[in-house]
Amino acid sequence: MKGSSRRIVIIGASSGIGAATALAFARQGCHLVLGARGREGLEDIARQCRAAGGRAEIGLVDATDAAAVATFAAEARATLGGIDLWFSDVGIGVVGKYVDVPIADHQRVIESNLLSHMNDAHAVMPIFVEQGYGTWINMISVGGFVTTPYAAAYSASKFGLRGFSEALRAELNDYPDIHVCDVYPTFVDTPAVYHAGNYTGQPLTYPPGALAPETVADAIVRLARRPRDTTVVGMPATLLKLSQFANPVTTALMNRFMNAWSNKPAQVPITTGTMHAPSTGVSGIHGGQRRTSRGGGNTALVIGAAVAAAAIGIHLSRRDS
Repeated sequence: MKGSSRRIVIIGASSGIGAATALAFARQGCHLVLGARGREGLEDIARQCRAAGGRAEIGLVDATDAAAVATFAAEARATLGGIDLWFSDVGIGVVGKYVDVPIADHQRVIESNLLSHMNDAHAVMPIFVEQGYGTWINMISVGGFVTTPYAAAYSASKFGLRGFSEALRAELNDYPDIHVCDVYPTFVDTPAVYHAGNYTGQPLTYPPGALAPETVADAIVRLARRPRDTTVVGMPATLLKLSQFANPVTTALMNRFMNAWSNKPAQVPITTGTMHAPSTGVSGIHGGQRRTSRGGGNTALVIGAAVAAAAIGIHLSRRDS
């Protein structure tokens, strides 16, 4: 890391992990361009970045609009004089039995979680190729390995993101200084829990052992110094990959758990969250529900079916962009 010479773009920077990462880079003296849909959240994080010692500009952008992302990328390049690292952190989710959730909401999840990241890569990769270097960080989550009943579109988007990164990485074999880095956190205490669509009638909460957003942000800053293909935050990478073998059993148990949980008398109304429009006001970095686990930590959360089921909508996304 060369401090102020590091030029960073973050889409999905108005809250959660994106906001925490912006602040982490700002403390290194970096120059940032921050993108999201909501102006108030972006302006708040940009102010915090400047106070932390970095330089920060903002740009309103809907990452599901490919043309808008291309324009945003060109403007960010002109502002920064080049792009060293681009962090794609846009995402959202909806919790509910697949047939109970309107197809428009499922479509929005795919657009936000998968197509937006593809739009980002399509906009920035030509810049990296022209420069001869650059790092693209693709925020995915453990949902890219562990399927989640009651969040079918979320699962599809995260599995799709993992496949997209692997294919893109292979295409870039002839560019050793262009890096595609995937990040797979476990559960993270961000405002995403309040931004998710919810068709279950039950309030969404985080399980014990949820990570602080700053923990994930620190891992991303390390990738700027030393890029690597796969980074898992909150559990060993080998265990995450091995969890795929247990998927048929754990998903069946998770589905049974979710059926019982959602069939309780409704406690909260149906909501589409921020899927179709940004939140108003400032969301901040934290969800405010973080608590320590009583043994076992995040590893137990992932491989324990009942507790993992409770997290179906909870790590859904990391920001309100």
